[in-house]
Amino acid sequence: MIDSLLSAFFTWEALAVALAVAYLLLAIRQNIWCWAAAAASTLIFLFVMYQAGLYMESALQVFYLAMAGYGWWQWRGGAARGGALAVTTWPLRNHLVALAVIALLVVSSGGLLQQFTQAALPFWDSLTTWGAVVATYMVARKILENWIYWFVIDAISVGLYTARGLNLTALLFVAYLVMIVIGYRSWRASMPNNNTGRAEYDT
Repeated sequence: MIDSLLSAFFTWEALAVALAVAYLLLAIRQNIWCWAAAAASTLIFLFVMYQAGLYMESALQVFYLAMAGYGWWQWRGGAARGGALAVTTWPLRNHLVALAVIALLVVSSGGLLQQFTQAALPFWDSLTTWGAVVATYMVARKILENWIYWFVIDAISVGLYTARGLNLTALLFVAYLVMIVIGYRSWRASMPNNNTGRAEYDT
């Protein structure tokens, strides 16, 4: 019975991983269908992370699902205006605000999880979660620096998932580190004259 359940769990994790890879490959190509792959992967990972005791990561999947819809709307809206949504950058002040907010949320949520739940690695779990919230929003808006945020988040996630026995997911994030570099270069190359322009809006 236990072997059967473990086998099913691994199968669901493997499917989520495959869809997550599809999401990132499509995102690198700025293909709007990346958001459909993201939504499907997210629904599966919600269950996987909860079973692994990573409650913040599980809750994050709900946000990812909402952002998949928002990202689709944003990218499709760019096309409706006569062209694809352009890749832009954030000014320094946006990054400083984002990092300060992430730090505050990590301390707050990590402390609450540590005190009131049996969550595994609450502060690291919170760090990857809140960092991913910001980075996902940046992807939806096609902010170039999202790839830098993701590199840091995913490097930490490798250790987090390995510690919880999610070895296949950890391997996925190792692959992500390579794909992130490719994604950054691809998005940067798509910008006019290869120069990083400021975002049209600061938020």
